[in-house]
Amino acid sequence: MSVRIDYEKVAPAGYKALGGVYGYITQSGLDKVLVELVYLRVSQINGCAYCLDLHTRDLIKSGVTPEKLALVQVWREAGPVFDSRERAALAWAETVTLVAETSIPDKDFQTVSAAFSEKEIVDLTLAIGLMNTFNRFAIGFRRPPKAAVSAEP
Repeated sequence: MSVRIDYEKVAPAGYKALGGVYGYITQSGLDKVLVELVYLRVSQINGCAYCLDLHTRDLIKSGVTPEKLALVQVWREAGPVFDSRERAALAWAETVTLVAETSIPDKDFQTVSAAFSEKEIVDLTLAIGLMNTFNRFAIGFRRPPKAAVSAEP
């Protein structure tokens, strides 16, 4: 796979603006691991190899177990592996990412509202939107995952 466009070089101000949103999210008060789990789930839905690699590495560095990482994609069946806030965040990540299919029903909003404050929901939705944007850049411009670059002869 060859890179189509190095978007960081071509539009550095735009990329920096996205970095500003990322910086806001890191300072928002949302738990870092929870946000990274959301980033990973969004990237799984979108099939973004670069982001899957990146966020898996970040979660490992944060001490998330391999068992939990393996179950992110099937979190609904994982029982107590994910706490109530993680389950609500992952459900919200799915419905927001798949908005064209889900239209984000009231029941999904009620679920996330039971676990998060209004500000947290807005911040979580910013994080979901940001990851969807990053996924589209990485997939659209063929940014290779670190693991693939490291494996090149």
